[in-house]
Amino acid sequence: MSSTTRSVARHAAAAARMSVASVLPSATEALCFIGGGHLLVGRSHEDNFPSSITHLPVLTGQKTAFTTPKDVDAQVSAALSSGQSLYTVDVAMLKALTPDVILTQDICSVCAIDLPTIKRIAYSLEPRPRVVSLNPECLEDVLGNLLQLGEACDLDAAARAAHAGLVDRIAAVDAAVATTRREEGVAPRPSVAFIEWPDPIYVGGHWTPQLIWRAGGRHPCNEAPEGGTGGAAKSFAVSAEAIVASSPDLVIVCPCGLDLAATRREAEQLYEEQWFRSLPAVQQGRVALVDGDAMFNRPGPRLVEALEWLAATLLERPELSPASFPVEWLGEPPAALRAAPGAAFGGEETMDVTGTDTGEEASPLHSSQGGEEARDEGGVIDDAGAQLANIEAVHKVAVERGQLSYVDPHTGYTVFTQLAAMERGRCCGSGCRHCPYDHDRVPPKRQARLSPPIVVC
Repeated sequence: MSSTTRSVARHAAAAARMSVASVLPSATEALCFIGGGHLLVGRSHEDNFPSSITHLPVLTGQKTAFTTPKDVDAQVSAALSSGQSLYTVDVAMLKALTPDVILTQDICSVCAIDLPTIKRIAYSLEPRPRVVSLNPECLEDVLGNLLQLGEACDLDAAARAAHAGLVDRIAAVDAAVATTRREEGVAPRPSVAFIEWPDPIYVGGHWTPQLIWRAGGRHPCNEAPEGGTGGAAKSFAVSAEAIVASSPDLVIVCPCGLDLAATRREAEQLYEEQWFRSLPAVQQGRVALVDGDAMFNRPGPRLVEALEWLAATLLERPELSPASFPVEWLGEPPAALRAAPGAAFGGEETMDVTGTDTGEEASPLHSSQGGEEARDEGGVIDDAGAQLANIEAVHKVAVERGQLSYVDPHTGYTVFTQLAAMERGRCCGSGCRHCPYDHDRVPPKRQARLSPPIVVC
């Protein structure tokens, strides 16, 4: 047997004997991503991905209970100010499992159990396990964590291969962004408001602004370094005025730890606020709701999926998006993104096809899901000229009534009127049908893709 063969066999035997306890969901995902799921013997109470590990013993618990975002923030602030941990640890269970390695973190005392607590427990165990703390602040750190886990768990080769695969996917996004921006010339990067917690409003931090930059946008409320070469400051609270001042072209509501159903409820509460409804992104139907329990807020391998989805959205290239990205839209998504994964939520249309008010305020929360036929009072409109005339008539009625939106009689989608554009005071760059500013902020490439009819009253 050669020395190389003996070395491989020795590492394989060591890996087979090794046991790992994780109290950090992103670490669990990363270990499974490099092929180490079979080493796990215990997990945190928040571990739910991949599903193959959810049968394992739960080692942690949570002291806070979700009521409202504002109340949760108060609970967290009170606990941290008094020096209390937000989590519990089942020390007896951890001792019984006798792990060789414990995976944890020391970057956020809100997101998971703190490192000093885990170290104190590890020091009391016999034999004493190795504590591996993963503390990424940017995308490169997240990828580096794979190699760190590979070294700690004798999975070096698998970790390097997994790392290389993610690097290739990131490079593909970089290339797509570079090509699109080269074609669009000096077009400004779209402004993104990433809401990581709704009350008080926390904006995305660390790796999230970097992902936005790498995908072709910018995050004015917490900027990543120029070129997207590193992370930004950690997430922090901002005022509604700061969000308004950033004039976002895209709003992403992705509360940390909340699934899509809970995120939807919080988005509905945000929509009750006038300042939120005044945002360009809200007026243009560019508000995405993302599962914050799965994406962006967990610094694991799925951040690359988040990057791909961001690029698909900001570049208006749906083919770049992962097939099952957990996103919904606040109303109908923009036309250029309708081929992307994710469905709008909502119910009945707010105005009939002739522009008759139904008594409800037109809102992206209640946009029609659309229809295949164009209709007027007499039935189906087959002629393109008649269709255009009907759109002009509906828009004129809406403007005369002072309405900011109407329902397109051909597609059933909510469309913002010229009044909405004039209230904004500038072209938003989205290629709106009734733009009174000659689409002067729409990049030339996108202008060429604008579909008629373009109607300005």
